[in-house]
Amino acid sequence: MKCMPSGFGKPIFRHFLGGSIVCCLAALSMHAGAQPTSVNPVQAPVFPGDSVYQVAATLTDQDGRAFKMGDHRGKPVLVSMFYTSCKFVCPMLIDTMALTQQSLSTEERARLDLLLISFDPARDDIQKLKSVAGARDLGPAQWTLARTDATSARKIAATLGIQYRLLSDGEYNHTTVLVLLDADGRMVGRTKKIGTADAEFIKLVKKVLSASNHTGQ
Repeated sequence: MKCMPSGFGKPIFRHFLGGSIVCCLAALSMHAGAQPTSVNPVQAPVFPGDSVYQVAATLTDQDGRAFKMGDHRGKPVLVSMFYTSCKFVCPMLIDTMALTQQSLSTEERARLDLLLISFDPARDDIQKLKSVAGARDLGPAQWTLARTDATSARKIAATLGIQYRLLSDGEYNHTTVLVLLDADGRMVGRTKKIGTADAEFIKLVKKVLSASNHTGQ
């Protein structure tokens, strides 16, 4: 075996080391000069200032799906509030919503959502909502029965102009009204006529559906 002279290869090593340092510095310089990749944050939908959809409440429907009222954007909505253990007024309220729906053409019905929100979340769980939907044959394609927390229920009620108060016997004293929202969640009409179809209100529903259809084309 031949011995290498002492110092053999040192200039090569120094050259390699120096080159590595230069390459690293160049890489760092390039990295420092690179423009950072911009990430666009997911923006919350923008609703009109007078839209009910400004209430950022999370609700749960009769099938256990979570949603926000703003998810209905794009279609007019007939909305009201109720509680499932009501024996008289709330069943009439549901009947009135159904009568209003039945007064529309097949094409109009497909473009109108119907939303009932409980103001009794302590007792109205998903099973109760699903039971009422099934018993009243409220098809999920158009009908949504929903619950939310007590605070959110109050906010939604206040926005819709609905008042309710729990009585000592467990019943509620509450406003019975149907509210019509346009495709952006703005309140454009309401009726307190319960138990029968309100002809003038139905005319308004048809007008709003027509305007929404033309806007969406």
